[in-house]
Amino acid sequence: MFLHLDTTWLLFAFLIIAGFGFFFGTALDAIMKESGFGPTGNTLLFIMGFFAAMVIAHKHGISLSDLRLAVACGLGGAFAFISVLALIKAGMARL
Repeated sequence: MFLHLDTTWLLFAFLIIAGFGFFFGTALDAIMKESGFGPTGNTLLFIMGFFAAMVIAHKHGISLSDLRLAVACGLGGAFAFISVLALIKAGMARL
């Protein structure tokens, strides 16, 4: 899927996702405080979760040609990824 994108579009998409990731990462850092991963960590996890959700959806045959569906899939995957890692971090802290 990403191999079919032009370099300019791929870079543009990455920058947009990084911008959203920084916004949500900073907000999550203010909400989660020490339970989170910091603004930079949250941003990196957001970016990784977004693109991982896109790849997983593509592997399962979900067509992401509609931009709204692609954004919803990516945002859901990003927040699910951060949530799972935060739960794992909280569980490890309790041990």
